Amino acid sequence: MDWNLFWNNLLAECQNIAIRLVSAVLLLIIGRFLIKFVVKKLSGSKLMGKTDAMVHQFVMAFVRISLYVILAASIVAILGVPMASIVAVIGSIGLAISLAVQGALGNLASGIMLLVFKPFRIGDYIESEEYSGTVSDMGVFYTTLLSTDNRTVVIPNKLLTESTIVNYSTQEKRRLDIQLDVAYGSDLELVKQTVLEVAARHGEVLNDPSPSVRLTEMRDSSLRVTLKLWCANSDYWALKYSLLEEILEEFGNAGIDIPFPQLDVHVKK
Repeated sequence: MDWNLFWNNLLAECQNIAIRLVSAVLLLIIGRFLIKFVVKKLSGSKLMGKTDAMVHQFVMAFVRISLYVILAASIVAILGVPMASIVAVIGSIGLAISLAVQGALGNLASGIMLLVFKPFRIGDYIESEEYSGTVSDMGVFYTTLLSTDNRTVVIPNKLLTESTIVNYSTQEKRRLDIQLDVAYGSDLELVKQTVLEVAARHGEVLNDPSPSVRLTEMRDSSLRVTLKLWCANSDYWALKYSLLEEILEEFGNAGIDIPFPQLDVHVKK
């Protein structure tokens, strides 16, 4: 055995491995820097500035993931792993992963559908099944809502595309319905007049269409009247609470009784 040739080959191989490792590390460092630079430039570009906030977040997440995948493949190639082997391994892994993450792929497809059809936007208040809140983030796989009591609700995109979505923010005006129960025998004209006077004191109430109060139901222990009025979407909740408080006070001043559930029992001897 020629030991000189052996040691020379071993040294050359070690040098080759060292060069590949150094190159891979440099590529990792430079690649991460370039990805952050590209993502930042793209995010601040005029084209992305004109897009919807939800589209912007979705596209940036997709671009970032794609660039990191390309970087990882490049590093593996520099380390000397044959691309054919990489493709075969990726194919095998991809098949196994696709079977294991069918839900994730469904969420990805659903995210694209939400992006295209735009049933809601960032900042909209929506309701879907038992979830409701303001849309704070639209991701590749999940949509994040912020509830009125400041809870973060993360919903898989697939659930949103498979259920009914109620969007309360698309229209500028919204109708406010307030149901009020009064006792049998109450003067309905006085009830209507009292409720309309309270509504008239609020500038948030729109005059077109004008507010209305009508008897809508004769219940077991009460007469139900309903106040219907229109207001700006942003005034809805504050106006509703103010009207309820003031109507309760004015009913007391006018002597209008608010009944409670009761049952009359007749005993036959």
